[in-house]
Amino acid sequence: MSKIIAIANQKGGVGKTTTCMNMATFAALMGKKVLAVDIDPQGNCSTGLGIEKSALKASVYTVLSGETSPKTAIIPTVIKNLDILPSNIDLAGAEVELVSVDDREKVLKKVLGALRNDYDYIFIDCPPSLGLLTVNALASADSILIPIQGEFFALEGLSQLLNTIKLAKKFLNPALAIEGVILTMYDGRSKLVQSVAEEIQKFFGNKVYSTKIPRNVRLGEAPSYGMPIALYEPRSLGSLAYKSLTEEFFIRNKVQYDKITDIGKLKAKAK
Repeated sequence: MSKIIAIANQKGGVGKTTTCMNMATFAALMGKKVLAVDIDPQGNCSTGLGIEKSALKASVYTVLSGETSPKTAIIPTVIKNLDILPSNIDLAGAEVELVSVDDREKVLKKVLGALRNDYDYIFIDCPPSLGLLTVNALASADSILIPIQGEFFALEGLSQLLNTIKLAKKFLNPALAIEGVILTMYDGRSKLVQSVAEEIQKFFGNKVYSTKIPRNVRLGEAPSYGMPIALYEPRSLGSLAYKSLTEEFFIRNKVQYDKITDIGKLKAKAK
């Protein structure tokens, strides 16, 4: 039975997709069977894992609309043990179409329920909104990971997100827990960033991961080559940070994992 983790924050540009594709990658490289679920119509997680969106005949949209089965739409990625349920722009109309569906907040939950026995972990990349697709993710997930950028505006929408989580727990998914909070695009030299990080630490306490994801050029470049950072530039600061974050995730969950002894050898797997 897999653990389902929604990666969500209604603010855009905080590193949700980067976190989803790279944590899913490292979890797979550490010996787990992993599924990434892209429910963002932009489909960036799909692109970043090497999927040609324009060529998709089946996607998360066709699955949610009942046109295809989940297993028909799932695609293996370049990473061993990592599959993806991809997305493309077709998903943009899904929220409107789902409005008339019975139990519209739980359509994704039914889809993933049929897949839980096939994977150890399912990571959901949510869109930058608190619309019906994100609500579906919260109804499906065991826990939510919240990436937060180290800047003042990152704090502004936090109360809205937490209220949505509270409502999801009350009406849709009483077992939903906050898995953790990840500080992304972190620049420790900035006093403002340090101040925001302190506020987040006060608010969330031990839910804040000690691993911080730095600003890193290589992290931004990797998706344009259809690769996670572990394959594109395994020794980069971004790669090392996501490796450390995934290890911390397993340690917090008290799960054994395969240690990566030579991160430099990962790049060869992309060839």
